[in-house]
Amino acid sequence: MAATFRRRLRRGAASTAVAALVLAALTASQSPAGAKNTAAKGPEPTPADTPIDGGAAYYTDLPPLNSPVPPRGSNAPRPDGDGIVTGPAQAGIPATVLAAYKKAESEIRAADPGCRLPWQLLAGIGKVESGQARGGAVDAEGTTLQPILGPQLNGHGFARITDTDGGRYDGDRTHDRAVGPMQFIPSTWSQGGPAGTGWGADGNGDGKKDPNNVFDAALAAGTYLCAGGRNLSVQQDLDSAVLGYNHSEEYLRTVLSWFAFYRTGSYEVPDGKGVLPAHRPGANGTRDHANGSTEGRTGHGHGRGTGDTAGNRPHPGRTKPNGPAKPGGSGDGHTGSHTPGGDHTPGTPETPGGKPTPTPKPPTKPTTPTSLQQAGDQDLTTTAGTDFTTKPQVRAVDAAGKPVAGVPVRFILPGTTDARFPGDATTAIVTTGKDGLATAPTLHAGDKIGDFTLRATVVGRTAPAVDIKATVTAKPAPKVDLLTRTSDKELTATAGHAFAEDAVEIKATYQGKIAAGVPITATMITDDPDHPVQNDKGPYFKDPQATGDNKDKPLRTLTGLTTDADGLLKLPKIYTDTHPGTFLLRLTTPNGTTLTLKLKIAAPAKTA
Repeated sequence: MAATFRRRLRRGAASTAVAALVLAALTASQSPAGAKNTAAKGPEPTPADTPIDGGAAYYTDLPPLNSPVPPRGSNAPRPDGDGIVTGPAQAGIPATVLAAYKKAESEIRAADPGCRLPWQLLAGIGKVESGQARGGAVDAEGTTLQPILGPQLNGHGFARITDTDGGRYDGDRTHDRAVGPMQFIPSTWSQGGPAGTGWGADGNGDGKKDPNNVFDAALAAGTYLCAGGRNLSVQQDLDSAVLGYNHSEEYLRTVLSWFAFYRTGSYEVPDGKGVLPAHRPGANGTRDHANGSTEGRTGHGHGRGTGDTAGNRPHPGRTKPNGPAKPGGSGDGHTGSHTPGGDHTPGTPETPGGKPTPTPKPPTKPTTPTSLQQAGDQDLTTTAGTDFTTKPQVRAVDAAGKPVAGVPVRFILPGTTDARFPGDATTAIVTTGKDGLATAPTLHAGDKIGDFTLRATVVGRTAPAVDIKATVTAKPAPKVDLLTRTSDKELTATAGHAFAEDAVEIKATYQGKIAAGVPITATMITDDPDHPVQNDKGPYFKDPQATGDNKDKPLRTLTGLTTDADGLLKLPKIYTDTHPGTFLLRLTTPNGTTLTLKLKIAAPAKTA
């Protein structure tokens, strides 16, 4: 089977279309012609429509004709490709690299279930970009043993991207190079992205974002592929995601061929034992002038430079940027090796019996939804600090009112609530099923009580949004069966003067145990034993929230008081007016437990 490197050259109009589907912060390639107008002095911003790797080269090896098959007497491999299989060596994926792909899939599916990212897609890209990290040449933490670098992006056959990282990632202080197993350019890794800090990710939990680490790179690639609310089970979104890596139809076919191949089955091989592409970088004896390494035609030697460079590319003009792959040949005039059994179309693996399986038809494009409708139980109510038992749910329908499947729906929480989706998220994207229903993840209420409105919108399509009302109620008040003062000192003051600071402290208990977080209302009441009401004279509080002329206004009922973690509450300062006498202060809990205290106010001393 022939295998060559293809140069990645952008086709302007098509690239612009893809850029509209992905985040504007992604970097992109530019054609050599466009590069001529780029200023030569000083660092330049990365073009806004550049593919993720800056338009470097990629491996064009296609999967073998014989797909992985189950061992004799075993069950068929599962659709997710995790079955134990035998078959061509190309189905083997190095252990650490395979673990990185699966870990990335797991993390992204938890954070963005609507994307439906399969790890086999990451494997297909990893195969095409770096030969699965050069056959799994990684250490125990997943970091490549030698840097995997693309060509210098100096405008000669590739995009022109002057240095953006000071050589931090690619060792090049003049121009950028694609870096690592998934071939990120430095500006893509460290700039833009959902948070504006780049697409780089920490996939192995070591606190670092390293494009040379396969766990970090795989998670970053998966996050990028899911950007913009994509649903990768929809063919259009899948194609757009892959083309965002390299806007070449040949690249898309090659990646999807490996994707389909790995979905039929794969197996784990030891690190460093993965099958390398048929032609290593520099297969035609070309030299990488940046590091002086030369590799022979067979491509089995390593260069003498600082890293294993994927940068010895054919000279511009010798290959067609987006030309169709020629089965059995390189497509650039060089003769490649044939795979026994003859040529085949990418993505059409051959069965063990020798007959190619028919190419599956692409999935039918979903009907365009015209509206969303709230579905399911519409009573979204819970208490503070608990999960909503009812999940927000909507149905996408077409103009005839029929459900529409495969529609990505974004649920958005407003800033007025502290309710959150899993992972402390304020948005969640879910794809509708066959019944047209999209059910949001479990919603957790925060401490803020009251009503709020959750909004559901269709991602990437025009359809009216649906507002879903939700309510968070206060937690049930802790039970209290006894309120007591912590001091038996008599409460006295002189008319016109305040009681001592912290004169009143109480303790709340229930069945002898402290009762924390108990709401308490303090009221100055009359001494009518049958019908006590709020008093209009004697001691009073001041409203701590009042301002201006109202800040000294007497307040004889005070709410918003709560016992602390020890069940204790110190009342605010108590003031008096000109009326002497004995007055009553009543403290009441929500469940009706009360404590009544006597406040004695003496008349002011007479002056001679």
